[in-house]
Amino acid sequence: MRKKHSCMRTHNNQKRMRTIEDDFFLIGCILAAVLAACRLCLPGFRLPKLPPCLFHLVSGYYCPGCGGTRAVRALLSGHFIQSVYFHPAVPYGAVIYLYFMITQTIDRLSRGRLCIGMRYRNCYAWAAVLLIIGSFIIKNILHAFYGFSM
Repeated sequence: MRKKHSCMRTHNNQKRMRTIEDDFFLIGCILAAVLAACRLCLPGFRLPKLPPCLFHLVSGYYCPGCGGTRAVRALLSGHFIQSVYFHPAVPYGAVIYLYFMITQTIDRLSRGRLCIGMRYRNCYAWAAVLLIIGSFIIKNILHAFYGFSM
């Protein structure tokens, strides 16, 4: 079991235990580097059109992930509200990611003097699950009773 990260400075001869925030920060840095490299090396690149959702083709209803790709495209194009409309979990994840990375970077660069680094809590994941389930239910109710289609 990992020891929780505390913001207190450790002595030079002590080694701080690795935390889940350390792992998430490393993954976040890799993701940011990949996105930056793609943006710099492929400035005119557009995401390819993906095949339609098999669940939607077979059942006529939306799956829990329907709209996710469109939400990512909208978000990368700077259309935040449109991204929320397509799938609210995508912009939620982007906001959590940005806040985590900014606060963790400040915390790490200040070597713990500015203890503002966001810590992982299960409630963030549960909020994403609730957004996915809520979006799934609302889209299908609107589709079934009002003929709504995305």
